[in-house]
Amino acid sequence: MTLLAAEGVTLAYGATAVVHDVTLAVDEGGVGLIGESGSGKTTLARALLGLMRPRSGVVRYGAGDLARLGRAGRAEFRRAVQPVFQDGSEALDPRMTAGASITEALTTHHRMSGAERRDRVAALLADVGLDPALAARRPHEMSGGQRQRVAIARALAVEPRLLVLDEPTSALDVTVQARILDLLERLAAEHGLGYLLITHNLGVVGRLCRTSSVLFAGRVVESGPTRELLTRPAHPYTRALRDAVPRLGGEPPRAAGRTEAAAAATGCPFRLRCPLAVDRCREATPQAREVEGRKVACHRAEEVLHTPASSAPRVPHGGETPDAPRQ
Repeated sequence: MTLLAAEGVTLAYGATAVVHDVTLAVDEGGVGLIGESGSGKTTLARALLGLMRPRSGVVRYGAGDLARLGRAGRAEFRRAVQPVFQDGSEALDPRMTAGASITEALTTHHRMSGAERRDRVAALLADVGLDPALAARRPHEMSGGQRQRVAIARALAVEPRLLVLDEPTSALDVTVQARILDLLERLAAEHGLGYLLITHNLGVVGRLCRTSSVLFAGRVVESGPTRELLTRPAHPYTRALRDAVPRLGGEPPRAAGRTEAAAAATGCPFRLRCPLAVDRCREATPQAREVEGRKVACHRAEEVLHTPASSAPRVPHGGETPDAPRQ
């Protein structure tokens, strides 16, 4: 069942569009949204949370248009869909204790006695692996991992159906990241939560998400089963993200063309960074199409799938590959 969806959503700041015609569905499992900084991930998350209106397209909660929900519908949406941000301190008032922050969420959405609220706060802190005594601490008295766990407990306090996780581990040390991922995996299974996981880290989505979409310059360039995207990417950008992941004892990550190049204004937006760009990529914007079990917006997707990364031509500093085969 689809809990939250974007249908042909375009988002803009003023006259500048930053997300272009994105379609994405979040169901009761885990869905990943992958892309580098500036790709439009967080802007799309804001629209999915009802914090930004699309220039065009529709955000749906269940079967309803989020923008047309009445007062009761909006209240239900705010309870059912909860965000967890990159830095736990962003969700916590520095003047409030952890217990008070969680209690605030409980008071907003549930009628409870004082004793019931205290018991619920203790249970939530224990559920995310914290000592209930931590309820008396303020954010500056906690570690980054503890603050993130409190933020997750606060989100769980209202018994949501879906979490929007915006880079939930990127501000944490590697060992703490692993514990938070363990926690999210367990909580999703125990509470039956759906979640949208927004990240640049392919290792994270590989562990937690059944399906994923890859976003470049505000456009979905590839989407499908996460395992397929990671093991057999069909878009050069997905391959570049995968190859950029450091591997213990392996070779240094490979850059895919000019990593500093901006998105192209015409044709394929990735062509200025693509090691496989040809004339057709400059002349026509690729449309998403079905290729071996996933959707991909690339003229040469079949070649990407069946060409080893080590044999792909390199892009010189000038941009597109001059000696690539012409189409």
